[in-house]
Amino acid sequence: MMSLPAVLRTRPSWLSPRVLRTEVLSGLVVALALIPEAISFSIIAGVDPRVGLFASFTMAVTIAFAGGRPAMISAATGAIALVLAPVARDYGVEYLVATVILGGVLQVLLSAAGVARLMRFLPRSVMVGFVNALAILIFTAQLPYLTDVPWSVYALLAGGLAIMVGLPRLTTAIPAPLVAIVVLTAFTIIASVTVPTVGDQGTLPESLPVLGIPAVPLTFETLTIIAPFALAMALVGLMESLMTAKLVDSITDTHSDKTRESWGQGVANIVTGFFGGMGGCAMIGQTMINVKSGARTRLSTFLAGIFLLVLVLALGEVVALIPMAALVGVMIMVSVGTFDWHSIQPKTLRKMPKSETAVMVATVAVTVFTHNLAIGVVVGVLVAMVLFARRVAHLVSVDSVLDPDGSTKIYRVTGQLFFASSNDLVFQFDYANDPANVVIDLSEAHIWDASTVASLDAITTKYESRGTTLTITGMNKSSEKRHAALAGTLGGH
Repeated sequence: MMSLPAVLRTRPSWLSPRVLRTEVLSGLVVALALIPEAISFSIIAGVDPRVGLFASFTMAVTIAFAGGRPAMISAATGAIALVLAPVARDYGVEYLVATVILGGVLQVLLSAAGVARLMRFLPRSVMVGFVNALAILIFTAQLPYLTDVPWSVYALLAGGLAIMVGLPRLTTAIPAPLVAIVVLTAFTIIASVTVPTVGDQGTLPESLPVLGIPAVPLTFETLTIIAPFALAMALVGLMESLMTAKLVDSITDTHSDKTRESWGQGVANIVTGFFGGMGGCAMIGQTMINVKSGARTRLSTFLAGIFLLVLVLALGEVVALIPMAALVGVMIMVSVGTFDWHSIQPKTLRKMPKSETAVMVATVAVTVFTHNLAIGVVVGVLVAMVLFARRVAHLVSVDSVLDPDGSTKIYRVTGQLFFASSNDLVFQFDYANDPANVVIDLSEAHIWDASTVASLDAITTKYESRGTTLTITGMNKSSEKRHAALAGTLGGH
């Protein structure tokens, strides 16, 4: 018999028993953790819990096929809920769904425009701040479940944490979070312990989501209402998703397709909108649960969505009995594991440039204060840009040499010349006492912008007003082209 082609004889890695077991169990843990989160975010958005649960199902399943980052979890999120809450409050659920669909379309368009390539401009200090702020937000989000509750909640929480810390030292065959959830749930049922449960968070759905078109007028007025919120949702969703993808890349030592991930987020939101969901983006907490449990393929993401639907529809009565203390414990462990503890060690802080520490602190502070990761990242990038500009501005030097005969003075400019460094350039020359001939040598410098050309024009004007002949030499091709195009045309000498 002829042997099968190699491509048919090669079994996908996720079909191996060990990998398959890991992917299935990780997906199950994530699904359990998604339920209370989706319900909570639905409440934030001002919609029925089913809207958030359906969104988590459709987002996870769709992104498993369309996304660019395997093992990353996308579902209903708090950031998107905050953006869309005003729409649901002022205009109703149908307008919210229409906003989600438009937001997805905008994400597809932004991905086509290459928005993912902007990730290369994110400094490491912003990334560290993003991770640390995320860990803090995950932890603080659990505090409401630990306030004004019976003492038994704390006992259950301690037991769950003990299981998740101790079990991995014995075996990693089964995810410790799943064991903690099962053990604590069984204990509360057998011992008849009365504590807050998943069922207390809201009503679970009893039917499948239905495909449909939002009942809103297809008019320009509708577009003006939903467009600003859709754009905000698209930007926030892409930023959080791309940052999370970059974080997972770092943890797993793999590379992901950020452009495909951007496109996939848009497709997932469009699908979610047509199924009446509230939209979403990458979920850092659930993604960390998935990755820390060992998942590395799209199968875990797909199964997380499938398990979520099965759990709330077929096993809703059982899921409703899970104590919130168990899920809170899982999220606390995620928070601890997510935080970059190395970044705040005294040894690290002493070695790290103060500017980078300031960027990290600014990112964390703004994110925690606003509860919005996108705002924190934007502020962090802006702070990094300002501090970088200030630092580079001080790297420009001007040295002068006088010819032996005293007829010519040569100024050698070294460094990168742009708006921050060239503003003081005009004050580096001795106009009154220089000889009749002055040469500015730019062979060790580079002209980056119009501000530098304007400064050179100002220097030229000052020398000409004193009858001094000025010659500018040594410009590289790029600098010479920019100078030739703008010199003498900017005015305001």
